[in-house]
Amino acid sequence: ILATISSNAFETTVPTLNVLNTYFNRPGIPVGVVKAALPDKDCSQHWAQAIIAKYPHALQLNNEAMDAVKLYRKILSVQMDKSVTVVTVGFFTNLAGLLNSKADKYSPLNGKALIEKKVKQLVSMAARIGTDGKTGYEFNIMVDAAATKKVFAEWPTPIILSGFEIGEKILTGIRLIHNEQIQNSPVKDAFSVALAKDSNTVGRNSWDQTAVLVAVRGLLPWFGYRKLNFDVEADGKNVLISGKKFTYLTFKQTPGAIAKLIEDLMMHQPVKK
Repeated sequence: ILATISSNAFETTVPTLNVLNTYFNRPGIPVGVVKAALPDKDCSQHWAQAIIAKYPHALQLNNEAMDAVKLYRKILSVQMDKSVTVVTVGFFTNLAGLLNSKADKYSPLNGKALIEKKVKQLVSMAARIGTDGKTGYEFNIMVDAAATKKVFAEWPTPIILSGFEIGEKILTGIRLIHNEQIQNSPVKDAFSVALAKDSNTVGRNSWDQTAVLVAVRGLLPWFGYRKLNFDVEADGKNVLISGKKFTYLTFKQTPGAIAKLIEDLMMHQPVKK
C-alpha cells in the first residue's frame, strides 16, 4: 500500500509522518512530499506541531524527503504487476504528477503505463453528494481541482471512493483520549490536542480512516457500494455524470459499529524495541 501526501503543510508533513512511523517501529518507511509551492495547507489545531515537539523523528524538514512523484516511480517500478493498492487521504496533486511523469532511471514507462502495470486499485477519501443527489463540494477535491479532474478522468485502474457523507457520520477519538492505559502515544496526543482546540466532546469525523480501512481490509463486512461516475468543475465541484467508473461507499454496518472498529485500531500500542 502506498500513501500519498500532497501538502507542504508549513514544514510539518514529513516530520509528522516520521514521528508516526518511528512510533510504530517502522522508521525506515520512505516518505515523499510535493516539491511545488502549492498546495500548502496548515492545520488550525496544530496537533502536528505538538507531536513533532514531543516525539523522536529523524526527518526534521520537508526538504529532507524525496519528491513524491519520483518516490512513487521508484517504489512502483520494483513491485509485482497489479499488486499495489494506492490510498490517498489528501489532495490529488501527487497522483496527477505521477500520471504526467515521463520515463526515467527507475522505469522506461511513462506514468500512466507504470500505474496500469503495477497498481491494482486506488482508494481515496474524496467526493461528496449533496442534498440534490447530483453534486457536491469536498475539500480534497477542491484544493487542487485540476489535479482531481485529471486523476478522475485518466487513472487506469479501479477506484474506490469514500465520500464525505461516510466519514461525516463516523466519530472517533473520545475513547482513545480517555484510555489511561495508553501513555506517550502521538496518536492519542494528536486527538487530545485537536479535540480540545475544537471543544469537541463527541469525536472527530473519520473521513480518512474509512479510506485506509477499506484499502487494507476491503469493503466487507462494513461497507456496501454503488457504481457511479464524477466529473470535476473548475471551482472543485464534483458532478455526477453518466457511467459507472467509481465504486462509491455506502453503509452496510452502522456508523457506530464502524467507529468502534476504527477506534480499536487507533488504540493499538506497538511493542517497544
